[in-house]
Amino acid sequence: MSYIPRLQQKYADEVKTKLQEEFNFANPMMIPKLQKIVVNVSMKEAIQNVKLLETAAKELGEITGQKAVIRRARRSIANFKLREGMPVGTSVTLRRQRMWEFLDRLVALTMPRMRDFRGISRKAFDGRGNYSMGLREQIVFPEIDYDKVDKIHGMNITFVTSARTDAEALALLEALGMPFKKK
Repeated sequence: MSYIPRLQQKYADEVKTKLQEEFNFANPMMIPKLQKIVVNVSMKEAIQNVKLLETAAKELGEITGQKAVIRRARRSIANFKLREGMPVGTSVTLRRQRMWEFLDRLVALTMPRMRDFRGISRKAFDGRGNYSMGLREQIVFPEIDYDKVDKIHGMNITFVTSARTDAEALALLEALGMPFKKK
């Protein structure tokens, strides 16, 4: 038998039935689920120093357990001294087991380590059931060794769900343990 991540098991055992009761879904396929998590790091300093972006990609790989992809500029912007094809960021798209493991580590280990943490905002939903949040420092992750960090940078994390409304997505993420601010 293969390994099932803790949060995936919780979703199957508790969260699906809770959401079905709360929203009265007629079909079990209507129950929202987490489809993927996208972790993105953008650096304007990468225009001058590509090594910073390479170390950020390496750190992102350590955090997520998956190799990061270097993202390039789609078009030139003269005011930013940016040309089409220049490396500007790095990202990782997590699915299946790695997605569940990353979410578990984010909620259980990383967020409690954040300074002055009082919960994440409830307002960052996009209207289609997806949630985006930002972290100011990559050093809050336990996988990152503070002494080996060249430059502190932030990251954006997007949770893509199959929910059709923001209320359904909020209920899903809350049931999975995301620490939202109290109303």
